[in-house]
Amino acid sequence: MISHEIDYKIYGESVQLLEVELDPNETVIAEAGTMVFMEDGINFETKMGDGTKANSGFGEVVKSILKRVISDESIFLTHFTNHGTLKAKVAFSSPIIGNILGFDLTNYNNEIICQKGAFLCAALGTEVSISLKSKIGPSLFGGEGFVMQKLKGDGRAFIQAGGHLIKKELKADEVLRIDTGCLVAMTSGIDLDIEKSGGLKNMIFGGEGLFLTTLTGSGTVWLQSSPFTRLANAVVSSSTIAGGESKGEGSLLGGIADIFTDD
Repeated sequence: MISHEIDYKIYGESVQLLEVELDPNETVIAEAGTMVFMEDGINFETKMGDGTKANSGFGEVVKSILKRVISDESIFLTHFTNHGTLKAKVAFSSPIIGNILGFDLTNYNNEIICQKGAFLCAALGTEVSISLKSKIGPSLFGGEGFVMQKLKGDGRAFIQAGGHLIKKELKADEVLRIDTGCLVAMTSGIDLDIEKSGGLKNMIFGGEGLFLTTLTGSGTVWLQSSPFTRLANAVVSSSTIAGGESKGEGSLLGGIADIFTDD
């Protein structure tokens, strides 16, 4: 399926906004709950899947839906279509503090692999499916999980990342070791595995977790400096409810905690 050709702009720095301009009859698909505004002429409809299997048989449609279920994603995507006669804009934002990254999939052999939950939106015609890792190690220990998302097509797709984005180019057989959760996306020529973070002392007291994710191969890797899970863990660990130390009497978290902890 040939993807719709959409125009876009990304605004902001640490909390970014993606604005997509649609010609009449153009459509962009997006995860539910990410829309900020849409101009007159644009309507949205919640559908099962990305629309690439709409003209396929029942079996292909069911297979596509099952892939979304396996990846722990909603089986529904929101389709925003410009039904007007003039160009119109629709905007999206990420629920996390960080950056939005746009791809022209034709520059990456029409395919990008990204972590679960990273997909934000894409031009209609982009297939949003799953990518199963070939080794069992990452499925058990590599924080990205056994299943990742695959974005396939010949149009533009957008993903979200926490914190600052880092782009790394790997040469043939080059190895990159990263902290669990920092991987956002990679090209299909990259292999993912896990390895122990070192000896017993490092694993227990090093603070970097028991395992590191290793990326090997020739291609492009995108990393995030602040995974949402790391931020969530920091908030929980610093709360008085979790046994941490209150960081300020006027803080919202401290105030809420005091309600339940005061005698």
